[in-house]
Amino acid sequence: MKFRNIALGALLVLAVAGTAGWLSLDKETRALLKTVPTNRDLLFWSVPQRDAAFRALDRISLLAKWHVVPASTAPSPLPPGPALTLPINVDTYMAEQRSAALLILHDGKVRLERYGLGFDKDGRWTSFSVAKSFTSTLVGAALKDGFIQSLDDKVSTYIPDMKGSAYDDVSVRQLLTMTSGVRWNENYGDPNSDVARFNNHKPEAGVDALVSYMRQLPREAPAGTRWLYSTGETNLVGILVSQATKKPLADYLAEKVWQPVGMEQQATWLLNKTGQEISGCCLQASARDFARFGQFILNGATVNGQSIVPDGWMANATTSRTPIGQPGRGYGYQWWTYDTGSFSARGIFGQGIFIDPARKLVIVSNANWAGGASEPVAFQGREAFYRTVQKAVDDEAASTTAGTAPAQKQ
Repeated sequence: MKFRNIALGALLVLAVAGTAGWLSLDKETRALLKTVPTNRDLLFWSVPQRDAAFRALDRISLLAKWHVVPASTAPSPLPPGPALTLPINVDTYMAEQRSAALLILHDGKVRLERYGLGFDKDGRWTSFSVAKSFTSTLVGAALKDGFIQSLDDKVSTYIPDMKGSAYDDVSVRQLLTMTSGVRWNENYGDPNSDVARFNNHKPEAGVDALVSYMRQLPREAPAGTRWLYSTGETNLVGILVSQATKKPLADYLAEKVWQPVGMEQQATWLLNKTGQEISGCCLQASARDFARFGQFILNGATVNGQSIVPDGWMANATTSRTPIGQPGRGYGYQWWTYDTGSFSARGIFGQGIFIDPARKLVIVSNANWAGGASEPVAFQGREAFYRTVQKAVDDEAASTTAGTAPAQKQ
């Protein structure tokens, strides 16, 4: 749920990428964006500035570039279901979460859909680290398509510029599970951390900016023996997929997911300074399309009965491959796992896709938590909300089985 420092304070210098993009923003948002400090990292922006920026990263920045993932030519429906009765005030919960979007699918039907912070169903909100789980799914697709031969292949097999580095000893599987053993510091409060420094690293000529930085990092532990959260490594996963498929990551996402699943809006994926998608972050999409992705994953990454990933991939990707030091929790292939069988994608400021296969649930959250990653109250509040929804679905099922309809809360 961490956010890679991409120096967005510099990216959102208000030179407009296109007049139409700027004019599509409301007057209040445009006014707030004009106050964004160009010499300070996003973590130090005010909450209102982030409210404005998170819906517009792909429309207003001077230094940022992005690739477009086109909307599907045949959007898939999100059929409505009966309103889900919850024993809490949803408006209060959303206010506490500073929620921009909250959407619940149950058995493929929309049971709840609410928006806040002036956001709506037609807008795109940035994903932050929710993008990691999209990237993981593209690894599975590349494996099935034969672009990646085995998860046990070494990283340098697919990224030749990593040869001679600590990643010579790291497999694709270990990169996916963040168990490389390579040193990495993702402390956002430390200006000397890797996550604060690597975006400003000057790459060697002809070498991707991230690869240039990552291949200099030393080994701290034997590969496969330690879990350490590293957005840099997810960005490396994206480069690996792009080099293996010989396609931009956004194009491969369009081919394998966006078009066949039937996403109704285009998405955009921000690029690093050498033109590679920032695969650990920064996918802009609508809440309804994030929900479609969650339903797609719940269905085993299948479209019309055909899975885009190998047999067994989803079971391995969404169950614990490594402990993370938290009871009942683990990490799969770029998915956060629960011992109950549920799993989730998470972003630093309250973005999330929670999936519960047993109850056929998908819960999408977009937010702007005031404290970001250091917002334990908001995080625990969202976890409690997941449990509340699960219980409501269980109670509804029990009532149906008993032959009584649940009372509707007004």
